Amino acid sequence: MLQDRRCSSSHRRASTGASGAYQPGVVRARLLHRRPSDRQELSLPGTTSGKTSIPVEHSMLSLLGTGDALLRIVERAFAVEILVRGNDVTVSGADDEVQQVLRVFDEFVKLLDRGYELDESLVRGTVDMVRSDDDVSPAEVLGDTALRHRGRLIRPKTPGQKAYLDAMREHTVVFSIGPAGTGKTYLAMAMAVEALRRKEVNRILLTRPAVEAGERLGFLPGTLYEKIDPYLRPLFDALHDMMDAEQLTVLMERGTIEVAPLAYMRGRTLNDSFIVLDEAQNTTAEQMKMFLTRLGFGSRAVVTGDVTQVDLPSGRRSGLRVVRDVLAGIDGVAFSELTGRDVVRHRIVQQIVEAYERYDHVEGSEGGIRQS
Repeated sequence: MLQDRRCSSSHRRASTGASGAYQPGVVRARLLHRRPSDRQELSLPGTTSGKTSIPVEHSMLSLLGTGDALLRIVERAFAVEILVRGNDVTVSGADDEVQQVLRVFDEFVKLLDRGYELDESLVRGTVDMVRSDDDVSPAEVLGDTALRHRGRLIRPKTPGQKAYLDAMREHTVVFSIGPAGTGKTYLAMAMAVEALRRKEVNRILLTRPAVEAGERLGFLPGTLYEKIDPYLRPLFDALHDMMDAEQLTVLMERGTIEVAPLAYMRGRTLNDSFIVLDEAQNTTAEQMKMFLTRLGFGSRAVVTGDVTQVDLPSGRRSGLRVVRDVLAGIDGVAFSELTGRDVVRHRIVQQIVEAYERYDHVEGSEGGIRQS
């Protein structure tokens, strides 16, 4: 019977004993692949019920979360009723919604089978990918890992990011082009740190064009560190996410990790290195050529940028816009395009941005939010 209440209350009703007390151990966990016999047509027109049986290999707590917190995320994302009773999970609603929810649970089990603990990030990522009808397994995307540090996993969160990681593994030079927030630089740096840990390279070089200073850093006061710190601070911040502070200090003092403006790359040949060029939209065609020809034996390079955010002086063409035409068809070179669908924000920030967009739309006749 279709329950009047949605998934969380249905789960509690199904998992209570004779006394009415909630018994979290009643339902335990591992999803089986659904079979045609698991589906039952409801009497309501246009409504379908799909059922999946759950054996005991994964605990229900790992699947649904404490207090059904993870189950509620799924319930809020789909217009369905979810009933958990004994070993069965029954999903009722429109056929396409039911099939999507069953697929979500299948992907959850694949992640659990790989040893992952489901959390809000994994659940929301799985739900978002299933709802977008991407022809990709969320478990394949979210189950990948670029770097592990102190129990924290740096991993792709969208199919585009997964394809980007695969490109970095398979090619010598990778260009990642996309808007801010898509993880272009962060994932590249994670791959660089992982390559250093695996001894695939002997050093890491991270660089940016210091376009605000006109690349003439010698005219600025202070030490080299004081000169470059404002331009390269985002790279330092990312490194601190991926390494212990003491280890990072030692590696930088040894020159194993180097963070420098692009101007300091001139005249060098970089062997056995993982090199990341960030903000590459602000390189000229000449600077891009200079950078790419620094690559030595055993080295890899990742170039990241957003061609919609060029800060070069008027009349100067971005090297990132030119390079695709120049390098088209060269083996070992890949271009990874990231889009707005690959933007990953804190959920609160995403909601704030969407709220401002709605406000500006409603207040459009009055000019939206005015700048003071």
